Amino acid sequence: MSTTTAGIILLGTLAAALAAVHRPFGDHLYRVVTGTRHSRVERGIYRLIGVDPHAEQSWGTYARSVLAFSLVSILFLYAFLRLQDRLWLSLGFEAVPDHLAWNTAVSFVTNTNWQAYSGESTMGHLVQMAGLAVQNFASASVGIAIAVALVRGFARSRTDRLGNFFVDLVRITLRVLLPIALLGALVLMVGGVVQNLSGGTDVATVTGGTQTLTGGPVASQEVIKELGTNGGGFYNVNSSHPFENPTTWTNWFELFLILLIPFSLPRVFGRMIGQNRQGYAIVAVMAVLAIASITLTNVFELTGAGTVPQAVGAAMEGKEARFGVSNSASFAAITTLTSTGSVNSFHDSYTALGGMMPMVNMMLGEVAPGGVGAGLYGMLVLAVITVFVAGLMVGRTPEYVGKKVGAREIKFASLYFLTTPLLVLIGTAVAFATGNNATALNVGPHALSEVLYAFTSASNNNGSAFAGITVNTPWWDVALGLCMLLGRFLPIILVLGLAGSLARQNPVPTSAGTLPTHRPLFVGMLTGVTVVLVALTFLPALALGPLAEGL
Repeated sequence: MSTTTAGIILLGTLAAALAAVHRPFGDHLYRVVTGTRHSRVERGIYRLIGVDPHAEQSWGTYARSVLAFSLVSILFLYAFLRLQDRLWLSLGFEAVPDHLAWNTAVSFVTNTNWQAYSGESTMGHLVQMAGLAVQNFASASVGIAIAVALVRGFARSRTDRLGNFFVDLVRITLRVLLPIALLGALVLMVGGVVQNLSGGTDVATVTGGTQTLTGGPVASQEVIKELGTNGGGFYNVNSSHPFENPTTWTNWFELFLILLIPFSLPRVFGRMIGQNRQGYAIVAVMAVLAIASITLTNVFELTGAGTVPQAVGAAMEGKEARFGVSNSASFAAITTLTSTGSVNSFHDSYTALGGMMPMVNMMLGEVAPGGVGAGLYGMLVLAVITVFVAGLMVGRTPEYVGKKVGAREIKFASLYFLTTPLLVLIGTAVAFATGNNATALNVGPHALSEVLYAFTSASNNNGSAFAGITVNTPWWDVALGLCMLLGRFLPIILVLGLAGSLARQNPVPTSAGTLPTHRPLFVGMLTGVTVVLVALTFLPALALGPLAEGL
């Protein structure tokens, strides 16, 4: 079977599986976030943390709850990393240096999971399980909770209440992420992913020519990293490692987990606002952008220019032979279209234009379908911008799903869109201005691509690395940590502000002049606005990097 045929089969079966689960799983998510009954375990947690599950919060209180929870998480994880050498199951590893501990704590709490270290030679089992894996759940739950709060802003009227953050957090973790993680871990173990604490996997110590391997809970962390679109892993080579992703069908299953929640959340949006067609329109935009990106990435890698790629028929450098070119290219596209950051090949070894595509995917804002929660609220912000542009063209006050988009709403949406480009472009410029680009292993356009990719990944909370650049230095750890922090929480505050503004409005009745936002015309408009905004923002930087190299 050719690599192209294998790639087509992977994508076809993946699309069929996602289509099959979109409605039932989306309905399950809807019941989780809208139900009024609390389980005994949930009630116990609420009593433990002092939360009244029946008390809803304004957008300001909801935002403060998110920030407080995340601050405590960062401080706890930072202390965990700094004290690793004194903890049980440390495997003899030293305490993580202060700058790397800061970077790692921020990375996992912001759902980025950028790893400036080799997991198998830096972190002990307790830190991996009780520190990093816990944040794989918590940070993913936060993203879904923010998306649900924004949808409540569209669905509710004449109120300042958006729900209760802690109730959303607990429910999403216990009713969605934990059950799927348990089942997914079992499936991965059947596929050959190792799950133990006593032999066969994680930490390799080479002494006198012999290699001693000690184990770790790889399967459980692998499934939640993919399910929560996190990307962090036990191994430096991530999902290209045979212990973490041993076969082509585990590769398929990981991609299915990555896309499961992001592609199901638009169903929740449609049901909560009482217009399922609006949810289908959003998922259609996500699908169009995803198909275009995956196709282009495959084309650039399968028809790569250069003596060696043309001689062998594709660009195989940096790719696992068991996956081939097409499955590797599709994996790279999907994990950067979402906020996963997991890799099964090295993006730095891609062709110039093939390596550009993962960057473009992140620059889109990771909205096709994006990270868990983050993809939906990012796409809804772009929908608000789109109806505003359409309203300007026809001279009407823009409306979206029964809510007016006025000056206050468009300010929140515009600031949301501008946040990550500013972080990416300013960060890249400062790196070159201060000489910190010298850690890149290449020169010329490819060096710019390596630096630009690092800041794009950090600011968009993706976590994948282009490789070919040394980032475990005090400057890089601090700079990328700040980008991850600001790139996560500034947009969250703006999204919650937008939700609060929408929830206070009176519903606007549909009239003859209302733009139908569930039809193909709007799907095309939203797709076009997304692409044009990104092109206007990032084209100069791309022209100096991957485009220049490719030409």
